[in-house]
Amino acid sequence: MARGAEGYKGHIAFAGSPIDRADNIRADKDALGGLMNWKAKFLLLDSLMPLLDDRGRLAWGTLADAPEDAELVFLGIDREGGGEKACFAAVPAKGDASPRMANPRLWALMANLDPGDLALYGGARSLIDWHARHRHCAQCGAPTEIAKGGWQRNCPSCSSQHFPRTDPVTIMLAEYEGKLMLGRGLGWPEGRFSALAGFVEPGETIEEAVAREVFEESGVRVRDVEYVASQPWPFPSQLMIACHSYADDDALVIDETEMAEINWYTREEVGSALKGEGPFHAPPPHAIAHNLMQWWLDKPA
Repeated sequence: MARGAEGYKGHIAFAGSPIDRADNIRADKDALGGLMNWKAKFLLLDSLMPLLDDRGRLAWGTLADAPEDAELVFLGIDREGGGEKACFAAVPAKGDASPRMANPRLWALMANLDPGDLALYGGARSLIDWHARHRHCAQCGAPTEIAKGGWQRNCPSCSSQHFPRTDPVTIMLAEYEGKLMLGRGLGWPEGRFSALAGFVEPGETIEEAVAREVFEESGVRVRDVEYVASQPWPFPSQLMIACHSYADDDALVIDETEMAEINWYTREEVGSALKGEGPFHAPPPHAIAHNLMQWWLDKPA
């Protein structure tokens, strides 16, 4: 899979966390315990919702603010300002399996976070949500225990080890004679269009996943798949792999079990939509589909 001629240089939302993940500390119980002191920072959340301080930044407390008997996850080391403060978050009572668009309040809060805070929140949310939804062993069903500072769960019953999941998802543009294929999924608001997307399945490459998903949803065959960029997406925990491809024709056979509409759009129409001027509603700036469409406009025709 080829990368774009010079690679994507724009900012990707949820990427670029400002803290050191400090993987070398996770398995060292003594070192980790030594960081759990009065200087440590505790991320304040309402279940999985971010709480903000009076500056509109992520709100932090101390470990004294952690719920009693909560499972604590080590997020990393904050070295801002020359100091070293360990950062922790608590696993909530339950995870969140609701559709990502079902919480408009969350999207409004995230829209106002600075890039570093958004990245830190996204990583923390993915991790603690996984713990909340994986408290039992997939092998034997017994309760599991947190390990490696929260980057692992162990089963004391059958000795299985479980690790936080990241599911790869391809999100792709198909181009034909200067037009882009964009779709509206079932249940989406009227006029909201984005790049097609789908999970990478076991036993296939990214290129194969792109070709399969586009064909399944639109009936169009694509080739020359090109990687553009990727994005961690914490709903619940995915890696969005943004790609571009070329279609062999523009005849659509839409899978109506997944898609409400699929259309082809010119460069002028895509550019107008990204400016909020129609003819369709473009993905919001924190979605990599927005970056992907802008990348397409910026690359030589």
